[in-house]
Amino acid sequence: MWPDGLRERLRADDPPALCVAFSGGPDSIALLHALALMPEARTRGLRALHVDHGLHPESGAWAEHCVAFCASLNVPLTTARVEVRDAHGEGIEAAARRARRAAFAEHLHEGEWLALAHHRDDQVETVLLKLLRGAGPEGLGGMRALRPFARGFLWRPLLDVPRAALRDYVAERGLPCIDDPANSNPRFARNVLRNEILPRIMRHWPHAGASILHAAQRCRTASDFISGEAAVALASIRRADDSLDADGWLALPQALRAETLHSWLRGHGLSTPGDRQYRELETQASTAAEDAQPTVAWPGAQVRIWDGRLHAMPSLTALPENWQADWNGAPLALPADCGSLVLETTGVDSTDSVRVEPPLTVRFRRGGERIKPAGDAHTRELRDLFQQARVPPWLRERCPLVFDHDELIAVADLWISERGKVLFASHGAMPHWMLPFGQIRRQT
Repeated sequence: MWPDGLRERLRADDPPALCVAFSGGPDSIALLHALALMPEARTRGLRALHVDHGLHPESGAWAEHCVAFCASLNVPLTTARVEVRDAHGEGIEAAARRARRAAFAEHLHEGEWLALAHHRDDQVETVLLKLLRGAGPEGLGGMRALRPFARGFLWRPLLDVPRAALRDYVAERGLPCIDDPANSNPRFARNVLRNEILPRIMRHWPHAGASILHAAQRCRTASDFISGEAAVALASIRRADDSLDADGWLALPQALRAETLHSWLRGHGLSTPGDRQYRELETQASTAAEDAQPTVAWPGAQVRIWDGRLHAMPSLTALPENWQADWNGAPLALPADCGSLVLETTGVDSTDSVRVEPPLTVRFRRGGERIKPAGDAHTRELRDLFQQARVPPWLRERCPLVFDHDELIAVADLWISERGKVLFASHGAMPHWMLPFGQIRRQT
């Protein structure tokens, strides 16, 4: 029986602490129930985590069902309610997955392993879906049994166990399961593959599942080798501001080029492009004029090509028109992915309680702004200063400007006027612009 194999894997992998992602469906019911019967799991602080997506009228009742089931096993349960919003145009299924993973990351303890009930049939479906979406060796390698995630690891101990074996386990013990109708909804690609396509394939090729998994293992081996080579390549073309040298990237062999880009994007916490966007990125990087600033975007991410480099960032929100705010030195959250502005104290004896009264005004560019930087003999237009300092164009409009009454005294922490220098020095502090992505090249 598969629980014996699960026990052996638990002993061999030896997670320091264990949490089960518990939906209340038959697969996670089987996994949690089997683990709850193992002293080896109990000694690792076995607990469960349920994510309530709020997408079904019965989701609240499902959460209560999970609470009752965990109580019957004497397993602690955490329930996380999330709001699923398709903000990136990726579809409700992908948006729910994104929200669920964010909840996993938030609630996973330091060093803890999150056990997922993905099984052999899930792996077959995943590989086929990746193939249909044009994935490379990494995607075609399927789900990894163990990989880093948030403050711990994702652990999939059932990838060798068929779905039918888990369902038999549940049926034999009469375990109460949630039946989520979304699992049969034909609007979702995985359900079409599971309920319509794969049964037809299996009728003609009964051993298709084993063959697909064998091919996935070969792809995983190839992907691991490519990943190692890509890490070396990435180190050679990555620049100090975490951009990529465009010519260096284009000079890589095709197999390394894609994996190097994907590794770089994952390091930024960003999604990777589809095939169409990837090809567009290659085209733009190789043909863009020197003064051009092309952008290639996909849900949740974009890469901008500028100054001979690739710059990765989340999809940027439009700036609110004529936004401005009073600022007394307390941390100021800027709108629309512009980060925050803080007044950092200087000196050994400084405190964090500096406040400027009357408050200053912070806003963005509206055109024609000028400043005379301290120590400079001339008053200069911001446009010229930005160009000379090679500040990326997409950051120029998002750069917070600090005014004392109607006089511009600071351009974030890039340029400060003599008046601003005196004012900030009197408080023993200096402004600091904290960006939510990347780092700006500082004026020296």
